[in-house]
Amino acid sequence: MSVIGLIPSRYGSTRLPAKALLEIDGLPLIVHTYKRAKLAKSLDDVIVCADDEKIVQAVEKHGGKAVLTASHHLTGTDRIAEVAASLNATFYIDIQGDEPLISPYNIDKVVEFHKERSEFDIILPTLAIDLPHSPHIVKVVHDNKSRVMYLSRAAIPFSFSSNNQKFLKHLSIISFTPESLQNFARLPQGEIESIEGVELLRALENGMSIGTLSLEGDSFSVDVPDDYERAKEKILYDQFRQQY
Repeated sequence: MSVIGLIPSRYGSTRLPAKALLEIDGLPLIVHTYKRAKLAKSLDDVIVCADDEKIVQAVEKHGGKAVLTASHHLTGTDRIAEVAASLNATFYIDIQGDEPLISPYNIDKVVEFHKERSEFDIILPTLAIDLPHSPHIVKVVHDNKSRVMYLSRAAIPFSFSSNNQKFLKHLSIISFTPESLQNFARLPQGEIESIEGVELLRALENGMSIGTLSLEGDSFSVDVPDDYERAKEKILYDQFRQQY
């Protein structure tokens, strides 16, 4: 049983231009994500899937593995599907390239959960959050059997009849079976996906099953300048930084 980590990375970020190459504690952001994924014991290989040669060169300069993909992909999941089509693994782990504080332990927990719950096409972990109103954070609602019901940039569940104090955010470590990844990539962009700007809504719109588990930590996506400043500060005290 082999497990491969695939890290999609796009150069032309609109909210934070060229963020993959922004330096954090002496290394490009994408290199932090790669190095931390390599610390996960469950991954047999890790590959950055980039849309620009500049990202490929940055990763390779620091001893990593990267491939150049087509530039037309709408989402990171589409991008990693291109690379996975030429590989052979039991699970593909989509590790978002803009999370330089991602925990290797959480990667391992996602892999373990998918091995135990193989009835799910996709596994999407969550972290508890207190402030759900940022549209940059995707929130998750699931049922009593750990199946994801909906994803939204809005604060869900909405506090209407009672005051909801429990919100879960989408953590960017996503496990796919080979079949589910290729099926996802073949599907056209969904109507709700295009409205919310949340790519995994395409899977829900087409009846694919997404399981979830709750994890702990404080990893976050670097989407805007404030996130970048926060990442530069937190990396200095991070427990994994000294390992690479």
